[in-house]
Amino acid sequence: MALQLRVYVPPHPLIQHWLAVARDAGTPSVLFRSAMTELGRWLTYEAIRDWMPTVETTVNTPLAPCPGTFINPEAPVAIVPILRAGLALLEGAQSLLPLASIYHIGVVRNEETLEPSVYLNKLPKQFAPETRVLITEPMLATGGTITTVMGELIARGIDPAQVRIVSVVASPTALQKLNVAYPGLVIYAAAIDEGLNDLGYIVPGLGDAGDRTFGTV
Repeated sequence: MALQLRVYVPPHPLIQHWLAVARDAGTPSVLFRSAMTELGRWLTYEAIRDWMPTVETTVNTPLAPCPGTFINPEAPVAIVPILRAGLALLEGAQSLLPLASIYHIGVVRNEETLEPSVYLNKLPKQFAPETRVLITEPMLATGGTITTVMGELIARGIDPAQVRIVSVVASPTALQKLNVAYPGLVIYAAAIDEGLNDLGYIVPGLGDAGDRTFGTV
């Protein structure tokens, strides 16, 4: 069977609540940041459900020994926020993965051609082959930015099967592009929106997630 992109939209009421808060044009920046933190937390919770390596052991309760399961602290995990909007989801993701290494990558989109370019790259020269990578990117619009980042990760030894993407809203255009380029990739999003407008923005979307997060509207 051929691999196919998997996109999960968790029906959790807290995810839907914070999505509505983030979508509302009347939400002030400080509350928008809180919404993005919560979305980062709950979407990451869903994304790592069957993804984190564990070790089995025995622990001693106050009464008797019993089996115990721990997250393997030696298994390498990296969070890659795509600057700058990806920082909005980072706090929530990092609260669940406190041992993860954080690697920043900055990508800017040319507003005329819609082509992305990397302006900051703090990825290591090479990742350990078993590294799991969680990418935080609030909006998957044209698919250009996330495809660029995936290319940088693969060039450094990351297997796409080890990548999870956490996004707030995604467009069918981006998902189709990723399905062609990286079948088998797994995405967790709060919503799949209708499409893009003439400027390449997701509709209904969130507006500019970076501007709304940092109060630079």
